[in-house]
Amino acid sequence: MGKLGSAFYNRLVIIIPYVWLLLFFLAPFFIVFRISLSTTAIAMPPYEPVFSLGDGWAGFWEKVSTFSFDNYSYLIDDPLYMKSYISSLVIAGISTFLTLLIAYPIAYGMAQAPRSIRPTLLMLVVLPFWTSFLIRVYSWIAILKPEGLFNQLLLSLHVIDSPLIILNTNVAVYIGIVYSYLPFMVLPLYSSLEKMDGTLIEAAQDLGCTPISAFWRVTFPLSLPGVLAGCMLVFIPAVGEFVIPDLLGGSQTLMIGKTLWNEFNANRDWPVSSAVATILLLILVIPIVFFQNAQAKADEQGR
Repeated sequence: MGKLGSAFYNRLVIIIPYVWLLLFFLAPFFIVFRISLSTTAIAMPPYEPVFSLGDGWAGFWEKVSTFSFDNYSYLIDDPLYMKSYISSLVIAGISTFLTLLIAYPIAYGMAQAPRSIRPTLLMLVVLPFWTSFLIRVYSWIAILKPEGLFNQLLLSLHVIDSPLIILNTNVAVYIGIVYSYLPFMVLPLYSSLEKMDGTLIEAAQDLGCTPISAFWRVTFPLSLPGVLAGCMLVFIPAVGEFVIPDLLGGSQTLMIGKTLWNEFNANRDWPVSSAVATILLLILVIPIVFFQNAQAKADEQGR
């Protein structure tokens, strides 16, 4: 009985994550995908066909036969959506790169700091999460607007003669994304750098490497798992970001999150917005698969 119970609990531990994914990922995805194959209707919900348990199997298959991929063809024909996808990928990619440039020195400094103060440094990195995300984004409006704190500081230092126009531009979007997602880059980088064996750097320097050369030959390659993890944690949510481009970006800031919101709420076109969301998810699956393959290769090399 003990072996049977142990086997049952071992299987249960494996099954629970798959059940979680089925309920909270696959099921919602298939619902959205089904809506994307429907047509717009002036009703509630604003699409058809709408399935009912009373229709039976015959009614079910009759409604399934009305599905079409016209919404996906519409996305291809309308350049707005392609521009939104490309712009989102570009903005997310640049923001991820900038976040990496800022986060790496922070994580490296934390990993090199005395162990007694590392918990305090970690707390300072996580501290922004104690405040509402929306409030933090709104605070950047007060900082970046023409009469805001940043321009007032530059004017008082006589660095500029007139206020800079930063708010409602892509620059403000980059600042908002980098600030908001910086901890997601710092934490995995710190985790990789903190576990690194310091004697490897000493050995590289003993063999003739300069500090810079030792960093690029030893430290950075060993931190690549943290770099990849941090980039994925920043890039994936940044692609579908809505709040930051809506509040800090201007009318010319085109991102798929804003386009999706307009289709869903303003135009009430649920089928098209579902098609937009489905394609966005498929686009984001590519970096996820790439990250998993890179992690698997790293684990094999570690063994």
